[in-house]
Amino acid sequence: MRRVSIFGATGSIGQSAIDLIRRAPDKYQVVALTGGRNIAQLAKDALELRAEVAVTAFPECLGDLQAALAGSGIEVMAGEAALLEAADRPADWILSAIVGAAGLAPGLRALRQGTTLALANKESLVAAGPLLMREAKAHGATLLPVDSEHSAIFQALVGEDINAVERIIITASGGAFRDWPIDRLATATVKQAQTHPNWDMGQRITIDSASMFNKALEVIETKEYFGVRPDQIEVIVHPQSLIHALVGFSDGGIMAHVGPADMRHAIGYALHWPDRGYVPVERLDLAKIAKLEFRAPDEVRWPALRLAREVINAGGLTGAVFNAAKEIALDAFIAGQIGFMQMAEVVEEVLAQNSDAAGHNNDVITLDMVRKTDHLARQAAKEIIRKLNA
Repeated sequence: MRRVSIFGATGSIGQSAIDLIRRAPDKYQVVALTGGRNIAQLAKDALELRAEVAVTAFPECLGDLQAALAGSGIEVMAGEAALLEAADRPADWILSAIVGAAGLAPGLRALRQGTTLALANKESLVAAGPLLMREAKAHGATLLPVDSEHSAIFQALVGEDINAVERIIITASGGAFRDWPIDRLATATVKQAQTHPNWDMGQRITIDSASMFNKALEVIETKEYFGVRPDQIEVIVHPQSLIHALVGFSDGGIMAHVGPADMRHAIGYALHWPDRGYVPVERLDLAKIAKLEFRAPDEVRWPALRLAREVINAGGLTGAVFNAAKEIALDAFIAGQIGFMQMAEVVEEVLAQNSDAAGHNNDVITLDMVRKTDHLARQAAKEIIRKLNA
């Protein structure tokens, strides 16, 4: 029986993973489930899966979680230190699905077990890719991608020589505003931005899809995870979201990963790896689909893509600046403090103010350095937003 932990269990990725695990209860022993403020869901899942420990990231929610799990025998904890303690508990497979930079520290602790870390927290690789990859190597851990795009790339590269790769093409749905006139984007609302045409995801990642910041993070992730050059990474808008990524090789051939718009495929691949196990997703009817569409991304509509390439070229801790500024800009958009297109403007200004972040050798980047950079970038973003509202 495999011991598994899920960090970010109450989010969309965590819930998809739980759906797979509950279908085969005799195969998995759940060690830790962690979540945020959705205490009812966290408690329900902990009871159903007979988790050893349930953790809420928010200390003020500890009482509610204790009450919900009273008499169950499930250990209950809360706060950042509790998340790290849960990450230290021995497990064969750990899913990192905490949204944002908060997922970095637990992910690093999990890698130090030398276990398998299924990474859905893209911000970890963006903010601290060299550190994460270094830790995995040092402790003999396996790092598996769970983003649908990076899982697709990973699968297309099975048995292939990375040196034979000419290009990696990441697909993007285009999000809620892919067909909007550009002059309407400045007035786009949060409600409009959080409605995705293809995927059922949380609010923040859905808005990031509309702004293409999600795809910008994935471009940086691709460079960090697969070690390819920036000029080898391409983005193509694919409205159907059925091709998740394509890999082009030196002989001119292209391998495409095609599958339904269902995150359980990528999660299931990582859960069963190195084998392929049954995953209860839709089987595609190609005749019914009939056609697949592609279009080049417009970097005027989606400036986040241009900023991602600038971040890769700058290197160092620039990814940590980019991610922190993006998170604060997204918070401000959701709160109605800035407009949709102003998110990219804020991030670009923070990058300009923190250009010294590029001057760091990847081999010496530490978690403390990432945290300090993250803090300074967040403060800079908040000040820019304050001035915009003055």
